[in-house]
Amino acid sequence: MIKRLIDSTIKMKKTILLSAMVLLLFSCSTTKKMNVEKPLFEVLLQQNDGGANINFYEILSESNEIKMLLNDEKLKGKINSTDVQQSNFVVLNMGEKPTGGYRITVDNVTETEKEIVITVKEITPEPGAMLIQQISYPYTVVKINSKKQIVIK
Repeated sequence: MIKRLIDSTIKMKKTILLSAMVLLLFSCSTTKKMNVEKPLFEVLLQQNDGGANINFYEILSESNEIKMLLNDEKLKGKINSTDVQQSNFVVLNMGEKPTGGYRITVDNVTETEKEIVITVKEITPEPGAMLIQQISYPYTVVKINSKKQIVIK
């Protein structure tokens, strides 16, 4: 009876020791840092009002131009200081529109060896749609996760 009790105690100690060793082994393993690939582009802001009064696209690639975006209230938290060195930004202005319901956005972005090609899509309201009767200035801000030359179509 005592021998069985001693054997049982020894088995329990071995099991506890083995469990502790396994736990220690797994807790000491190194963590592998995963490389998360960023998307080629991100639409940071798309507004129906607040853009320029003429239709134009502006590419911001110089650090002093991009730093201006860091101070914009609507873009706070969407752009960080490393983006200034690693990304370009594009502001798409649709110009003055007679009513609401207009939008400007990115239809497609492709990357070639030398450049980034952006295809812009201007969206107009459906005929007969109920619209706010107020002049609007739609615009979109896009972050391109590359420093390659940008071509807009």
